[in-house]
Amino acid sequence: MKRFWQNALVTQAGEKFGVQLDGRPVKLPSGKMLAVPGKALAAAIAQEWAAAAQNFTPDDLPLTRLASTAQERVAAHRDDIISQLAGYGMNDLLCYRAEAPESLVSRQSEAWDKWIVWANDKHGFCLLTTIGLMPVNQLPWTRERLLQILGGFNDYELAALGVIVPALGSLILGLALAAGEVSAAEVCAAALLDELWQEAQWGADDEAALRRAKIIEDVAICADFMALCGA
Repeated sequence: MKRFWQNALVTQAGEKFGVQLDGRPVKLPSGKMLAVPGKALAAAIAQEWAAAAQNFTPDDLPLTRLASTAQERVAAHRDDIISQLAGYGMNDLLCYRAEAPESLVSRQSEAWDKWIVWANDKHGFCLLTTIGLMPVNQLPWTRERLLQILGGFNDYELAALGVIVPALGSLILGLALAAGEVSAAEVCAAALLDELWQEAQWGADDEAALRRAKIIEDVAICADFMALCGA
């Protein structure tokens, strides 16, 4: 797509904020105007439009895409999205541990155990762990507690978690990131621990490295988006 504007400015209508490009409002795919709940988020969205190249793609506007997802997808399918995210928690990456070798077992324990404990202390649930890939049956009330916790997030935060949690394979790490307990780089390092360990043993894979870089980039953008939602 070709850039057609010179200036991107924040506008306000009631309690919502939008962005105008040379006086014309940014619209979503449905035709509705972009309308976010905070001025800081709107300003960041305006900045990414202001910085767009002469030839750009939607990938150059990640904050706009997340806001669009919140307004058009999450708002319409909120319960389904919460249910899907809770499903990741019931099969969380952190629950599945290696049996061997000891170096990997030790690294998993060091990187992951603290977040299992944090989830219990912060949110009042404790996920059970297992060795290997056979499914672990979590305590019966765990899913209801996860649904309750996720229900406390607004549509914009859920849009970000909808990217973060599948990328990491871990709801616990997503919740810790949302709470500001850990950085985007740290949760990515924890989630990618097994893959990085394998690479250290057998050598680098360029395709895998590119995929990891994309995950790290996406999680960092979503972390910024969530921070802006609370600003």
